[in-house]
Amino acid sequence: MKDNIKLTNQEHFHGSDLEKIEKYFGIPKERITSFGANVNPLGISPKMKKRLAENINVVASYPDPDYTELRKHIAQYTGCLPEQLLVGNGCTELISLFIQVLKPQNVLIVSPTYSEYEREVRLAGGNVQYYALQEDSDFQLKTADFCSALAYGPELCILCNPNNPTSTATGPQEMRQILDCCKQQGTFVMIDETYAEFAPEETSVSSVALLKEYDNFVILRGISKFFAAPGLRLGYAMTSSQKLLSAVKERQNPWTLNSLADAAGTLMFTDNDYIERTRQLISSERERIYQKLLTWNHIKVYRPYANFILVRILKKGITSHDIFIHAMKKGLMLRDCSSFPGLEDGTFFRFCFMTPEKNTELLECLKEILD
Repeated sequence: MKDNIKLTNQEHFHGSDLEKIEKYFGIPKERITSFGANVNPLGISPKMKKRLAENINVVASYPDPDYTELRKHIAQYTGCLPEQLLVGNGCTELISLFIQVLKPQNVLIVSPTYSEYEREVRLAGGNVQYYALQEDSDFQLKTADFCSALAYGPELCILCNPNNPTSTATGPQEMRQILDCCKQQGTFVMIDETYAEFAPEETSVSSVALLKEYDNFVILRGISKFFAAPGLRLGYAMTSSQKLLSAVKERQNPWTLNSLADAAGTLMFTDNDYIERTRQLISSERERIYQKLLTWNHIKVYRPYANFILVRILKKGITSHDIFIHAMKKGLMLRDCSSFPGLEDGTFFRFCFMTPEKNTELLECLKEILD
């Protein structure tokens, strides 16, 4: 690794930036363990990998333009109805399409969170206000206060649930209150559930069951994180608003999803062994790491619901930049969170849960500088 590395305020690396990391730090990307990408450490579904290799000839044909079989499997997996589903080229395309169709002038976004929401709103000509989660409330959303913040009447509010980077979550009962409030206000709700499948099963945070009662919200998900397949660019949206679904589909380019992603999706959602192993691994490691970090004197941690955890540094003289560099020297890449609005003070970092051996390696590395 290069000596005397010091990043500027503009130089922040995401979990997918391995090529940039390799060039910047002089570490071969094959030797880097990405604790910043939030991707399932088991890799892609074995069932999908095997069957897709056997059926590679699907690329010789156009996919079904309605993705009927794929939507059927996603519906069975999520518990929604096939007619409530729209698939797309990753969550990014769907976020963009829904915002383009909704054309909101004023949008309230719960923060700190994923930056793509604001970017798409501004590209569509909308104005953004942030509802800031508070550290003194452990970044948990206060439902009543949030509903009060909606009083100015935004056309759209956006929540990531569980939230990135805080790993905090809002349960279905609280979400019901938010949807009721938004219905009265005439506010549509976008819920990004990219990490919902990692949440503890006994405290499910998904709002899919609410689709039976409300038509003023959309749920977005993808396969990049839980199914470890970001390269396939498969995302899907669920809503009970048929009018909105039709409008988005009309704006969407035909065959937005390629044949490989279409075929892979019909396989991975039925790999029950892989799904269960993923949930068991993340659940076990999430609790083990959380409980261990609670015993450390120089940090504060927040109960995680996703497959990653947010940590605040309490040790004087140590910043998130220092933590990032210290871990990178050992080929361990975590996320310096100082680029997130509200976390700019350089005391927050985030890392996802990998295999038990790798997680222990990272904890030992962090203890060297934080003990």
